[in-house]
Amino acid sequence: MSLNDTPSANRIHIGFFGMRNAGKSSVVNAVTGQELSIVSETLGTTTDPVQKAMELLPLGPVVIIDTPGFDDEGALGEMRVKKAKQVLNKTDIAVLCVDAQKGMTAADSELVELFKAKEIPYIIVFNKTDLLASTPEAGKNEIYVSAKEKTGVYELKERIARLVKSNDEKPLVGDLLKKGDTVLLVVPIDSAAPKGRIILPQQQMLRDILDHDCQACVVKENAVENMLASLNGKPAMVITDSQVFETVAKAVPDDIPLTSFSILMARYKGFLETAVKGVAALNNLKDGDTVLIAEGCTHHRQCNDIGTVKMPGWIEKYTGKKFNYKFTSGVEFPEDLSACSLVVHCGGCMLNEREMRFRARSAAEQGVPMTNYGTAIAAMHGILARSLSMFPDLQALVK
Repeated sequence: MSLNDTPSANRIHIGFFGMRNAGKSSVVNAVTGQELSIVSETLGTTTDPVQKAMELLPLGPVVIIDTPGFDDEGALGEMRVKKAKQVLNKTDIAVLCVDAQKGMTAADSELVELFKAKEIPYIIVFNKTDLLASTPEAGKNEIYVSAKEKTGVYELKERIARLVKSNDEKPLVGDLLKKGDTVLLVVPIDSAAPKGRIILPQQQMLRDILDHDCQACVVKENAVENMLASLNGKPAMVITDSQVFETVAKAVPDDIPLTSFSILMARYKGFLETAVKGVAALNNLKDGDTVLIAEGCTHHRQCNDIGTVKMPGWIEKYTGKKFNYKFTSGVEFPEDLSACSLVVHCGGCMLNEREMRFRARSAAEQGVPMTNYGTAIAAMHGILARSLSMFPDLQALVK
């Protein structure tokens, strides 16, 4: 990924929902101007969510998601409907496609109630108007289109765009800096680092620093002291990969603000306060408790993987106890967390803000504390207060 690409997690996610053969896939193809989804008269042609990142005018960078029919039947059908419901957790804008000849069904109304419950802006698209003798007057949040004849499609795109809240980019770190500041980024290069590139949070942080007219220096953890000595003055901040928090904290003087990519990403995704509150649960864990370690991306596990190896090791060294662990990655996140005593999540760089807020809310509703990698690692190494020094409102939560 180049520094100019918009990551999928930062794009508006537009989910298309509806019954089988309501014309969801046809509407998706008409809106995108691409053959994104297979179109067929056969019921249930779309069997899994189809997702594509693209540019869609007048919105800009988006992720389009075509979902299975919400009225699918049988054991497989139930699984497909479950997948469609999961898509709601990351949907910023919902498009409900209805067969204009048949009108709204009970299942369509159920979807509308789900949109409202999850506070998702939505529009109801009555498709196949080419088969009607006349087009009825559209009600609130409604529009009549013909994906086949391409009528109403331009207006639909304009209506979807109006549902999007202001897309002013939230800064990752730029609001904590002033023009001309120098930021030191600490990026370990080990067996887990992708060959030939740096990982997404590091790319995004570097770009955000440059976008705010500041300058960045990038070093490995073994070069921090030399870089600090060579700078003409102190950096405004040091941002490190959480895995080397302990090493970097020893090398960086206390009067220089220090935090991690993971902590800043948790703030960006809207769950840093949750993570800070949840980390106190580390001190209440009992032998044999279950800890869920969740990651938003899928990757090949290395021999010294942070999620399955390093994090359990740090937790057990810190607490002096042994635990049972569950591991999830990618879009999978358990609906039932009742067996868990703590959820430790990655920074969530591959998930959009709505998905991360959903996961945090799901844990909270079930009474399960949730924290994240950076916050937990800082706490276990006794530097949590220091890593949050640029966030005075959170200082009171540090125990």
